[in-house]
Amino acid sequence: MVKKYGPPDEATESMLIWHNNDPWKKTIIYREEVPHKFPKPHTDLLEQVINYQVPPDKFDELARFDGSVIVERTKGEMSARCDREEANMLALNLAHDIITDQRTVEDARKAYAENIKSFMNNKPGHYMQELQFKLPARDTADPDKTVIEEAKK
Repeated sequence: MVKKYGPPDEATESMLIWHNNDPWKKTIIYREEVPHKFPKPHTDLLEQVINYQVPPDKFDELARFDGSVIVERTKGEMSARCDREEANMLALNLAHDIITDQRTVEDARKAYAENIKSFMNNKPGHYMQELQFKLPARDTADPDKTVIEEAKK
């Protein structure tokens, strides 16, 4: 990441962070690796974040697709955490396909595995090379609605 994006904007004992390193809103490398078995055993340590408003009715489908696709509704962000930037790109492209009803969860999982196999054979598909959708130009945060009004003094 340092070779590609330069020195990180933040560095702690547990992580390195780059902000606005196109196309990413944020890139984080964690010292603590998270074991992950899909599509094959590896560890997740690289998280990459984009602005994206995920409809709440799609959260369950994304969780079934890949537990390392992370949605933060209030912030209006979606991220992927894996061991390679190309795998994060793939996960977010397939997540977008699920959200926009272009793929089922099962089809997306199959496509993910097939793309990773091709990548391992030095034949990366276009879903691993760049985002296949336009990032939103508007604010994607969803602060929700107030349901408890403050008492009048």
